[in-house]
Amino acid sequence: MEEELKCPVCGSFYREPIILPCSHNICLACARNILVQTPDAESPQSSRASGSGVSDYDYLDLDKMSLYSEADSGYGSYGGFVSAPTTPCQKSPNGVRVFPPTVPQPPQQHLLPQPGSLPPIPRNSCITCPQCHRSLILDDRGLRGFPKNRVLEGVVDRYQQSKAAALKCQLCEKSPKEATVMCEQCDVFYCDPCRLRCHPPRGPLAKHRLVPPAQGRISRRASPRKISTCTEHELENLSMYCVQCKTPVCYQCLEEGKHGTHEVKALGAMWKLHKGQLSQALNGLSDRATEAKEFLVQLRNSVQHIQENGVEFEACLVAQCDALIDALNRRKAQLLARVNKEHEHKLKVVRDQISHCTVKLRQTTGLMEYCLEVIKENDPSGFLQISDALIRRVHMTEGQWGKGTLTPRMTSDFDLTLDSGPLLQTIHQLDFVQMKVPAAPMLQLEECCTQNNSATLSWKQPPLSTITVDGYILELDDGNGGPFREVYVGTETICTVDGLHFNSTYKSRVKAFNASGVGQYSKTLIMQTSEIAWFTFDPASAHPDIILSNDNLTVTCNSYDDRVVLGNSGFSRGVHYWEMTIDRYDNHPDPAFGIARGDVLKDVMLGKDDKAWAMYVDNNRSWFMHNNSHTNSFLQDK
Repeated sequence: MEEELKCPVCGSFYREPIILPCSHNICLACARNILVQTPDAESPQSSRASGSGVSDYDYLDLDKMSLYSEADSGYGSYGGFVSAPTTPCQKSPNGVRVFPPTVPQPPQQHLLPQPGSLPPIPRNSCITCPQCHRSLILDDRGLRGFPKNRVLEGVVDRYQQSKAAALKCQLCEKSPKEATVMCEQCDVFYCDPCRLRCHPPRGPLAKHRLVPPAQGRISRRASPRKISTCTEHELENLSMYCVQCKTPVCYQCLEEGKHGTHEVKALGAMWKLHKGQLSQALNGLSDRATEAKEFLVQLRNSVQHIQENGVEFEACLVAQCDALIDALNRRKAQLLARVNKEHEHKLKVVRDQISHCTVKLRQTTGLMEYCLEVIKENDPSGFLQISDALIRRVHMTEGQWGKGTLTPRMTSDFDLTLDSGPLLQTIHQLDFVQMKVPAAPMLQLEECCTQNNSATLSWKQPPLSTITVDGYILELDDGNGGPFREVYVGTETICTVDGLHFNSTYKSRVKAFNASGVGQYSKTLIMQTSEIAWFTFDPASAHPDIILSNDNLTVTCNSYDDRVVLGNSGFSRGVHYWEMTIDRYDNHPDPAFGIARGDVLKDVMLGKDDKAWAMYVDNNRSWFMHNNSHTNSFLQDK
């Protein structure tokens, strides 16, 4: 958290920090040091054009000036401060760009100030934020117009006190021991022996409250909370919060100032609301930090595995090369150099990722600790002055741990195998070849599904696998616990299998293959087909004279010739049930219903050929027909 508590100008802990309009902080003394005075008659641009004093400062180019202007930056005026023209800047001791000190004044103006007073700020003074480089011209109030960040000041004080030397017992007669507790009622620090002797946990002292020494020191030095006053009206206390300007205001600001028409809310309610928002944002950032810690452990283990695998691979390579003739030794050196290069490359990638992730994690942890300390503050107005900026920073930091940030960039495996089979004349062409079979594919469960009697399966290669894959083999059993059979061989990683049995449980698995052989099977996936055949009419199989409606559940045909339409689901076995309703029956047609193969004729009555079984209805009875033969006919009363 220390980085959050140090001034960007002096690099030390904040002393009397003030809040700039851009929500960044700076020490009050540092703010006076980086003020620059703009002449009344000319701006920095005109000074540059005239060439006077340009060599002393690093003026920004004209095309960069808009970055700091109110119109382009999107940042408006703030409490009497207006956007200033671009002014000269330089490097501060800790590397940020800041404004140079004010122009030296005549000797009589450098007299020591009276005690309790501050040197006057020159007219037209300008200050630029050392972090975001937004420039502002100070009004008549000078630096007093910037609110003090009491929350940050309190956090710095608590942090410095927690780092101070251990407190000593106040009752030890010789060589005081380190205090372990403090009694808030007695206002005395005790070590364990003195506490048992002088402050027993019984009798009238049993109700005294004992706290850790650090907490006791803070409570001892704590002064009553200062009442926050308005920077515009110094005699008025801050009691409301302007939602539009995102700043605490007083009643006089509402009655006379620019906040009169703005929406305002109670200061305490907004204090609690923003504390909750910051806590909620910290939860997400805490999850990212936890994942980052686990990821760093994974990366460090990867370094060890790379080291071990590299040593093992080098040993195998040397053993093979030493068995060959002298001509192979020259090639051996080249191959070792290649392995070492791959070895160093993997280590460099992983170590770079460790370094990058460690820096981000340290920054994230520091921000979290700072935010947790800020949440402890009981000053509503002071908290609300910085809460918006902190919430934005927390969300921005959490966004930096986006997708892919916690994913390894390098595998620890060395997928190289030396082929020692070639004859002596091919030694100079000796090189690494791929001799490993593919790893077992991973089924993507979120994309695997069944619909009616069709099953769709999807798979992929394991992450970081670099072994070449020529194709895949998908296998299913018979739906009744029987042996597996191949249903697909190819290069695709998704396959839909149709024509399965309804109300059946299928087991499926997939494996990959390449020139070196066939790899291991994936995990077995169990899939259940539908109990019954839900289907609608299939427009692709319908004769052009047939009209479909009602989401393909209703067919209409005005042709005098026989026309056929099929359903969109097929089945191979089982008992199936469905219902048909005839809404209208004109001109004595003979409608037919039944089952058929996909290649049935579409322009003759169903059942006329050997590819369909049907029941058809005439004006007074129904018949069953297959291959143009009537079977099991029966009469039906009308």
